[in-house]
Amino acid sequence: MDFAVPPNSNTGPVTTTGDDNLTFTTDFSLPPITLQKLPHLSDYVPNLTTLTSPIDRSPFYHPFPGFYLSSSDLILRHILFDLSSSATDGGGHLLAYHRAGPRRTIHFDPDAVRAAIVTCGGLCPGLNTVIRELVVGLWDLYGVRQIFGVPSGYRGFYSMEPMKLDPKMVHNWHKRGGTVLATSRGGFDLEKIVDAIEQRGFNQLYVIGGDGTMRGAVKIFREIQRRELNISITGIPKTVDNDIGIIDRSFGFQTAVEMAQEAIDAAHVESESAVNGIGLVKLMGRSTGHIALHATLSSRVVDCCLIPENDFYLEGKGGLFEFLDQRLKQNGHAVIVVAEGAGQDMIPRTGKQKEEKDESGNPVFLDVGPWLKSELKKWWEQDHPGELFTVKYIDPTYMIRAVPANATDNLYCTLLAHSAIHGVMAGYTGFVPGPINGNYAYIPMEEVAVARNVVDTKDHKWAWVRSVTSQPDFQKC
Repeated sequence: MDFAVPPNSNTGPVTTTGDDNLTFTTDFSLPPITLQKLPHLSDYVPNLTTLTSPIDRSPFYHPFPGFYLSSSDLILRHILFDLSSSATDGGGHLLAYHRAGPRRTIHFDPDAVRAAIVTCGGLCPGLNTVIRELVVGLWDLYGVRQIFGVPSGYRGFYSMEPMKLDPKMVHNWHKRGGTVLATSRGGFDLEKIVDAIEQRGFNQLYVIGGDGTMRGAVKIFREIQRRELNISITGIPKTVDNDIGIIDRSFGFQTAVEMAQEAIDAAHVESESAVNGIGLVKLMGRSTGHIALHATLSSRVVDCCLIPENDFYLEGKGGLFEFLDQRLKQNGHAVIVVAEGAGQDMIPRTGKQKEEKDESGNPVFLDVGPWLKSELKKWWEQDHPGELFTVKYIDPTYMIRAVPANATDNLYCTLLAHSAIHGVMAGYTGFVPGPINGNYAYIPMEEVAVARNVVDTKDHKWAWVRSVTSQPDFQKC
């Protein structure tokens, strides 16, 4: 859907004062806006129920002008502009998404709603908060009384009995790590899942998971469409690695960085308390190094940060060993942070290991931490025989994944849950709620399932990492 900018609106000459205090005038026009189509039940379900939102009758909310949003409330994908060019979709249009929030009319009778909540994949701080706020939001905001938790991930739809949930039961869940519903990888059988959804009468699905889970949710959404079922599905993006694209960040990420910093501090104490001590910390990050990067910038005691997006090598001029040799001579100790997906091409693999995949279909990564620890010891024994040397290795992976969310992530999880509820009650389906430039939007699930968020090693943030650590760029001469 395109929204053309009205004539003479936000167009025409713009006067700008540059850094050198010289004033210049640029004549430009704002490109038209392309609103990404958001699936709605009305696309394939005839004669939908239309009701006034029960929030109108809530004793806690007194809707004011602007409280309810409409289809004309948009959020731009990009908000930073160079006057000489625009952040467009390639066709000269600005991309926009529907803004998340309550609508005046809804398409589900709360008395007829049977909502199902499921968590899939690995653990992440904040999972229980999202579950709690989905239950409390459905119950308090819309008066829904039939809310169920599906245990053990996707396979739980067809292999286990759902758990009846209410606000009293989930009252303290946000203070607990992990997921009370239990989770698992794999077990995705599309026909069995959708058949079970129909048989149990679920008409709202809240799927919490990462990129693999979102790809599964897209398949469920398409099958629901094919069967023309009056069922709305939303995906709530979960990945501690922060590797889901489009949205500003994923929940649990800030908690993970906070916990990772504690591990780095411990490694720093261990390394500086030893003669030629190296503290080696392996952090989560299969395909992206966001946790390693942000924890490095936060701690300021890291000497080298190794991430999947930036290749490195060990031996020779400009390599890791040469750098560490210099650092140990200067300071007597060093701290290395390595993301779990870094250096995978350097670790020897057997034929079987090259083909191995986990239950979600992802390649099984070899453990970079023990491998790098072993290589460091070999290097030192070869180049500095008889000299003292210590590597203290810390892997806080499960400690980080299993903790409750911090205050910032708890608030974020609440806003995600409520955004999801408002969208589903309004009849939207096949979408993901999430913040874009600080504002919550509804994004087509199919976009989120394929979008990636990787560290750009050519931007300012990675340059900042290198300036803090003084590490080499690992470009071979």
